[in-house]
Amino acid sequence: MIVVIQCAARKQRHAGHLRTLDNRNVMFVAQPNSVRSDESRIHARPDDMSDRGASWRSVLKQYNAAPGGNSLGLLPAWRLYSNPTYEMLAESIGPERLYILSAGWGLVRADHLTPNYNITFSKARNVEPFKRRGHRDIYDDFELPSDIADPLVFFGGRDYIPLFCRLTTNAKGHRIVFYAGSGAVAPGCTLRRFGDPFTNWHYQCARAFLEGELPRGTC
Repeated sequence: MIVVIQCAARKQRHAGHLRTLDNRNVMFVAQPNSVRSDESRIHARPDDMSDRGASWRSVLKQYNAAPGGNSLGLLPAWRLYSNPTYEMLAESIGPERLYILSAGWGLVRADHLTPNYNITFSKARNVEPFKRRGHRDIYDDFELPSDIADPLVFFGGRDYIPLFCRLTTNAKGHRIVFYAGSGAVAPGCTLRRFGDPFTNWHYQCARAFLEGELPRGTC
């Protein structure tokens, strides 16, 4: 079984950054032209061209593939977010079987070293425009590896369901999507309702799943 959970806005304070060649931190956002960079930080989208002649996404791939240390202090995805549910999932099922659905990076395995970023699909009024990714925005998102045949379980809000469906289209295993409220659409997946929506309901749903309080069906 593979568990997928959506990302979160709140990151660890000590989360690391990718850096430019002149040693400035890179903060990844959805609309970099809407926020000012300065002498210590620049803003970019993950697929923007870096100062190394490749996209920042490619730079991140190379960083993860390089042997040796982690000089920039990037956190594995399961540690990047401050909510304890991510750690609980990683400890219960193992980081290699946990994926984070990131609005910035796509489907990221939990042990993948991931830089700080500020991108979301949320349409909440308190979300600043430079953070908002539209569903039509073009990203070269990380996808589910083609060799995975396990069933998938997803916990996340309806704003994230379309991305989950797209990035797991070629999944060989059964896909189950837990949702809250009504009217969720997930082509090719089994939908399971988790009551009425409330703030961060998906964390409670994931914990209930781990504790055996929800039916696992074919999983």
